[in-house]
Amino acid sequence: MATDYYAVLGVPRDASQDQIKKAFRRLARELHPDVNPDPKTQERFKEINAAYEVLSDPQKKQVYDLGGDPNAGPGGGGAGGFGAGFGNFSDIMDAFFGTASQRGPRSRTRRGQDAMIRLDVELSEAAFGTTKDIQVDTAVVCTTCSGEGAAPGTSAQTCDMCRGRGEVSQVTRSFLGQVMTSRPCPQCQGFGTVVPTPCPECAGDGRIRSRRTLTVKIPAGVDNGTRIQLAGEGEVGPGGGPAGDLYVEIHELPHPVFQRRGDDMHCTVTIPMTAAALGTKVPLETLDGLEEVDIRPGTQSGQSIPLHQRGVTHLRGGGRGDLIVHVEVTTPTKLDPEQEELLRRLSKLRGEERPTGEFKPGQQGLFSRLKDAFNGR
Repeated sequence: MATDYYAVLGVPRDASQDQIKKAFRRLARELHPDVNPDPKTQERFKEINAAYEVLSDPQKKQVYDLGGDPNAGPGGGGAGGFGAGFGNFSDIMDAFFGTASQRGPRSRTRRGQDAMIRLDVELSEAAFGTTKDIQVDTAVVCTTCSGEGAAPGTSAQTCDMCRGRGEVSQVTRSFLGQVMTSRPCPQCQGFGTVVPTPCPECAGDGRIRSRRTLTVKIPAGVDNGTRIQLAGEGEVGPGGGPAGDLYVEIHELPHPVFQRRGDDMHCTVTIPMTAAALGTKVPLETLDGLEEVDIRPGTQSGQSIPLHQRGVTHLRGGGRGDLIVHVEVTTPTKLDPEQEELLRRLSKLRGEERPTGEFKPGQQGLFSRLKDAFNGR
């Protein structure tokens, strides 16, 4: 009595090719000799192998369903060899790794690569945002062949080696018996077609290099290393495929006055010791215009004065950082006789050290004369 191949694989007679393949993979993982060396299991493995050889082949399956011998005649051959039923080595690989090999010709049209350029911006541009024009050298669709890769008036032709399949097969012997393996066609590189007369402009690639000008909007609050994505502005793919993305990486140029730390800015103002003792107002050119920094009497060197909301705009969310003004008090290194005398008198008037900013009677006027003396008045 003929073997019921459908029962061997555990599928109904109206099972689809996908159901047959799934059943074979499941049983092959359970019964393969490398997994289960029991002799009875090996016989069972040969049975499912033979069943799959017939049911996975449309012509053999048709003969079998009509009651004929699917292994008779040209191209037949029984399942006598161990593992002879693997019509294609990818089937056994699929059974163990669960991934199907790519079948059929590859497309000549593929997505292009992403590109990246670096853009220098000033601190004020990073703080408030701006718009800039940039020049980009990328691959674009060849206008001569419109991305086809063939010279005008010609077209791609079916590969005569693989006949358009994109792969060639060969039968080899292994411990599993006869195994058919497939590899990309060496003549068409797996595309299934060849271009006998490539486009003279792009040499068959379907794309050429070109310089373009793009307008980039720089949002307020960007920092060093911030990347702005421009979708579809990267390299056009081979065969005129869709373009990748363009990434613009921000590089903030150093500022002569301000140093940025996050969204806060820092700067240093230098004042003489008389101004620190008496207090003063120092003009400072900020990103928002001219401002006066209030130096209170008794300010010490190293103190910081914050100017709120004068820093960099927050990239995400409202508001801005602060401008931190660091005060540096200078001590004169050379004194003329009058300045030296005034300082000696001040030292005698102060006596013991008192808290900064407190003066004995008469010291305030002496400080004013000191200030005039140091300022040359």
